[in-house]
Amino acid sequence: MNGLEISRAYFDECGMPMLEEKFPELLPHVAAGLFGSGSECFGFDDELSRDHDFDPGFMLLLPDEDVIDRKQEFALERAYAALPKEFMGVERPMMAPVGGSRRGVMRMADFFKEKTGSTSGNLTMEQWLAVPSYALAEAVNGQVFFDGSGELTRVREALAHYPEDVRRKKLAGNLLLAAQAGQYNYLRCLRHGETAAAQLAVIAFAQSVMEIVFLLNDAYQPFYKWQFRAIRALPKLPFAAELVEYLITTNNDGHLAQDKYEVIEDISADIIAELEAQGLTAADCVDLEKHAYSVNDGIADGNLRNLHILAGV
Repeated sequence: MNGLEISRAYFDECGMPMLEEKFPELLPHVAAGLFGSGSECFGFDDELSRDHDFDPGFMLLLPDEDVIDRKQEFALERAYAALPKEFMGVERPMMAPVGGSRRGVMRMADFFKEKTGSTSGNLTMEQWLAVPSYALAEAVNGQVFFDGSGELTRVREALAHYPEDVRRKKLAGNLLLAAQAGQYNYLRCLRHGETAAAQLAVIAFAQSVMEIVFLLNDAYQPFYKWQFRAIRALPKLPFAAELVEYLITTNNDGHLAQDKYEVIEDISADIIAELEAQGLTAADCVDLEKHAYSVNDGIADGNLRNLHILAGV
């Protein structure tokens, strides 16, 4: 079983019975689940993942103090701490990991404020543009085990996808960066004898391509440790992971430079085909830069459309 499955079983066998027995009056107001930081919240954990910050526990999320006050919160904390210290062979750690506890009793508003800047899931346009994609991924990954009021589900649904205009703005910016780094600067750097700069161009192209692929899948890109694993599971352009890996793990000597440039153009062609399939571009060319501006032209909100094309990256 992976961490998410262990956490769900721990809640079902230990957590929910504790709530039903000791806090039945609070059930309409509390929520439980596992999401946020950590490979287990994405279902990406393995045996190696258990060497640090691995816990069979779950999150118990509370509404504001006008519904559940500090005294009740403290009682819930004590009850959670008294749950079995080991479950399915996994021990609960005595100390919280760096950055604070990822399990146990917490205020729902505090969790979402930390991840997105909003306690309610209602983000301004500026927040949508500024919040890192990995933070949004951590706000909506994992599973909800119980949601007495439905509020946790509502907030997660509000944050589940970029608004379409924001998705287009982020796509446009990343398309422009990919064009500059891969289609234009890579070979030019090599012709100048700047091999290190050429490899930086490849890496910049790769980073933009990864973000583009997630955006074309209407998904958030997770923290870099899990980007390749996550992209391989996407329905659209999952093979980009292998091509990008080739680009960033090979050198630029001799025939490899031309091979890598051809891979860059192949990736660009695949992206353009998907842009066309989704009706996101009206450009008719192989130049990602022109498609970037075409995608930007399709943004309905005039204020967002007229922001600098890189405002979303």
